[in-house]
Amino acid sequence: MPAGRKPSMPDDDLLERLRSFNQDAFPQYRQQFQTLVTEGQRPTTLFIGCSDSRLVPHLLTGAGPGELFLVRNVGAFVPPYDGSYGLHGTAAAIEFAVLSLQVSRIVVCGHSHCGAIKALYGEVPAEAHNLRRWLDLGRKAALPVVPGPEALRRTEQRAVVLQLERLMDYPMVRRRIQDGSITLHGWHYVIEDGEVHVFDVQTGGFVAASVATTCGTGPYHPYVEHDGQVLADE
Repeated sequence: MPAGRKPSMPDDDLLERLRSFNQDAFPQYRQQFQTLVTEGQRPTTLFIGCSDSRLVPHLLTGAGPGELFLVRNVGAFVPPYDGSYGLHGTAAAIEFAVLSLQVSRIVVCGHSHCGAIKALYGEVPAEAHNLRRWLDLGRKAALPVVPGPEALRRTEQRAVVLQLERLMDYPMVRRRIQDGSITLHGWHYVIEDGEVHVFDVQTGGFVAASVATTCGTGPYHPYVEHDGQVLADE
């Protein structure tokens, strides 16, 4: 290699995207970000969503910078308030969003073709000790059937409701729901249709947002499916 010549580096598309953001996108939001820095963030919504790359909260909601406080994890699961699953970022984020940021809405958003839900019916890699225990948070949503497309869809929706019920065990959440300062929203995003189905507490089922009359409010009573089966996190 000639003296003074730097070795060629492989293409780095992430670096190019960072530069593009700074040069092209950021100028459009400069004043908005400056305000968020000087006045602090004031998001209205805590969005608990699955980590799946196909779920893009800002696209679904049309939200801009500072509107959503995001929590992403495998399956969009909510750990128990009692700390029985150890120290956990999702539980800390819920407490911070409610007590410090004073959000007025909490959304739990699952989706179609969810790998976490499929894993409830299958094997987990032997080394994935944390994943195996984490999936326990969704096992009460699983059905005693061979998982086909319909069973998986139902399980995805049941898992969303299970997390809503678990949120009600957080005293700061329950207190604010009871005084009307927070509403709960259960969503199931069907990726291939571009349609979010919202949980309707009155009917106990999921309704496409295109025809729903509300995007969902709480508190939530035990979820009774059309077949009469009650889902409860006991």
